[in-house]
Amino acid sequence: MVIPAFQAAGTIDGVVARARAALPGARIVVVNDGSSDGSYSAVAETVLAHKQNLGKGAALRDGIREAIRSGAAIIVTLDADGQHPPEEIPRLIRPIAETQADIVLGARQRNGGMPVSRRFTNWLSASLATRIGGQSVPDAQTGFRAFTREVAEQVQPAGNRYEYEANFLLDALRAGFRVTSVEVPTIYGGAARSHFRAWSDTWRMARAFAKQLRR
Repeated sequence: MVIPAFQAAGTIDGVVARARAALPGARIVVVNDGSSDGSYSAVAETVLAHKQNLGKGAALRDGIREAIRSGAAIIVTLDADGQHPPEEIPRLIRPIAETQADIVLGARQRNGGMPVSRRFTNWLSASLATRIGGQSVPDAQTGFRAFTREVAEQVQPAGNRYEYEANFLLDALRAGFRVTSVEVPTIYGGAARSHFRAWSDTWRMARAFAKQLRR
């Protein structure tokens, strides 16, 4: 499992504990992306640290490389802020274990649990990803994902911030990997504050989709 973490001292311990309980024996890699709110040294078997905040994409890239280096066959990514329920990890990896998919997305419902400001962009990105990849993608922005080692080795997306996740999914779709989704709860109110920057990160993601549409 790969968990990118920035200023998540209040939630990271609980997320790691729940992830470990959901999948005992799994190796957990936490990437401390330049946080200044406390030590992360005791929360996982492997902790990578950036001296300064490089962005979620950079943290994911380094965490996935570490997972590959450690011999992982299936890699799960989830956020450190509590928006992704670790208890759903077994459901997330099941389609891969049953050789029915190469990538599984934890798809959130666009309901009252999701802020209004995010619903439209979530719907639009899902529609564009479906069009680009020719496969149904109900939630293209979710960072709660599982994928095979082969996907991790072959897909090398650009970007150091939130556009990395969009590029990862779009590049995987372009490469013909099988993508499926499982519905997961939409959690915002009880989670820590998101570090998604509405204007700059939305702009980066829009550029990622625009480049893919031009290809």
